[in-house]
Amino acid sequence: MLRGRLPAAHMSSVIAPAKPTSTMGPKEVELILVKEQNGVQFTASALVTPTGQTHPSGEERETWGKKIDFLLSVIGFAVDLANVWRFPYLCYKNGGGAFLVPYLLFMVIAGMPLFYMELALGQYNREGAAGVWKICPIFKGVGFTVILISLYVGFYYNVIIAWALFYLFSSFSGELPWVNCNNTWNSANCSDLNATLLNDSHKATPALEYFERGVLHLQDSGGIDDLGLPRWQLTSCLAVVIVVLYFSLWKGVKTSGKVVWITATMPYVVLTVLLLRGVTLPGAIDGIKAYLSVDFLRLCDAQVWIEAATQICFSLGVGFGVLIAFSSYNKFSNNCYRDAIITSSINSLTSFFSGFVIFSFLGYMSQKHNVALDKVATDGPGLVFIIYPEAIATLPGSSVWAVIFFIMLLTLGIDSAMGGMESVITGLIDEFKFLHRHRELFTLFIVVSTFLISLFCVTNGGIYVFTLLDHFAAGTSILFGVLIEAIGIAWFYGVDRFSDDIQEMIGQRPGLYWRLCWKFVSPCFLLFMVVVSFATFNPPKYGSYYFPTWANMVGWCLSISSMIMVPLYAIYKFCSLPGSFCAKLAYAITPETEHHMVERGEVRQFTVRSIIYDGQTACETGSCFGQKGLFITGWWSECCYISGKQENLASSKGGLAAVRQT
Repeated sequence: MLRGRLPAAHMSSVIAPAKPTSTMGPKEVELILVKEQNGVQFTASALVTPTGQTHPSGEERETWGKKIDFLLSVIGFAVDLANVWRFPYLCYKNGGGAFLVPYLLFMVIAGMPLFYMELALGQYNREGAAGVWKICPIFKGVGFTVILISLYVGFYYNVIIAWALFYLFSSFSGELPWVNCNNTWNSANCSDLNATLLNDSHKATPALEYFERGVLHLQDSGGIDDLGLPRWQLTSCLAVVIVVLYFSLWKGVKTSGKVVWITATMPYVVLTVLLLRGVTLPGAIDGIKAYLSVDFLRLCDAQVWIEAATQICFSLGVGFGVLIAFSSYNKFSNNCYRDAIITSSINSLTSFFSGFVIFSFLGYMSQKHNVALDKVATDGPGLVFIIYPEAIATLPGSSVWAVIFFIMLLTLGIDSAMGGMESVITGLIDEFKFLHRHRELFTLFIVVSTFLISLFCVTNGGIYVFTLLDHFAAGTSILFGVLIEAIGIAWFYGVDRFSDDIQEMIGQRPGLYWRLCWKFVSPCFLLFMVVVSFATFNPPKYGSYYFPTWANMVGWCLSISSMIMVPLYAIYKFCSLPGSFCAKLAYAITPETEHHMVERGEVRQFTVRSIIYDGQTACETGSCFGQKGLFITGWWSECCYISGKQENLASSKGGLAAVRQT
């Protein structure tokens, strides 16, 4: 059998037309020579979708150099510092192995479906977080919401990397600076590392004082209203981080895709090395047993389920626009379903694996100081900048182990910071096309702006600004953003239409499970999380310092500033569209590529449907544009005006609904 391909426009009319397809993109006609008899060729033809990187709109877009570049970028973004300092502590605190029950449940019913949804959304539409909402223009505000959230997170997340870099430089010494109390920054409350002091709340370890007094210079600040000037040492480290980010991002995925080969793989090498060292320490096995101990009674506590749900929401990285941005650079036919399963599973397995590393050292610290494990077990920056360095300082060759550990923190942080920056850059240059020609300058503008705002976090009181940003920038707002995103896809664009898009890309339609999760389970889960987030809100604090009322108000303004983009843009879009109320609404919820259908009164989202149950037919009815013979039907109205006359659309018993057009 001979095969050849010709452009559809060059096909002879003697060839029977292929069966029409519902896809919009450019097609090729595949000719198959069946046989040749007496000089007459008998052929068959079929329309096929060209493989490669072309979107149905025909637009070309930069793509990843290799498939592995994309996978490493997604893994590198999703696997960040929280996998090391958050999940292991939650697992230990909430029943050990029993915590995996709610964690895995929420992973399956919400985490993976949302992860899959964002990858598919970006890959099909091939634009950033704002541009993808051409499928339902009224929801574009949520794109700007997630872009703002990623920008806000960059203000303080880069500071964590700067701290790690400062510690790395400090580790290149014969004796680590957090080993004893003989330094200029130490106070009278500092007690030598060898003393059993963890039960004495009035004493401080050298590691604690090094972080708060030697690195942050917290003693020189009276609170958030007394910040002081930026510390030049931390400012220099922050500048190095910004330079690395810029040269990793300035050329797009062609450069960032190469950087992640180091930043995404190095943490696994270091974690493995640290685990091999950790399990040989005295008390390590007791720490691991405590990490894995199963207490199913803890599952009766609602707080355990809430914390498992919260961890899923934040650990996978949905709602930051990063997954959408990364997948928009995939080839159109890439199997995003397989990618979603692989990367989300690796993320969760990394969290679980890091727990063995952390608790082997915490068990060692517990035995060394002869205190209960819960006295040394903690989460957040205190774990990686106080407890873990303190444990490393007691090992032979401590400087070497410290260098290894802080290199791991740097690589964990850099690729996550790259993802957040890429979300902002891709989202904005796809929305404002003229920026495409100036990506290098625009990237420079974003990273420099981030650097200038971050300077507030490297002042004497910078930890207070850091805590405030960490508490408000991506808490309730990120849950709200993902909720609106899920509603827009599932209920306005439509799960069936979304499933058709996925089938067009990978040749396989999502199963019933995925569609049910997108339509019902994930939105309900996210709504629950938003409500819980408001109901369980606690004002931020750092140690014994409570923030003043005005600081909390600033924090809420920051959080609301991103969420308010959803209603503000919806109002702007609605008011800027032509026609009557219903016409505006039709344009606002219809994909931009189908606006010509609105003008003809054909709106896919709002068609008359009938539901037959026990011989009865219930018809969903709709409303008109207010124009003669031109109307849409939907679920919010009970009648339609045709030629100025009110007509009921309810059908008779056992029949189907009919809509007249005069």
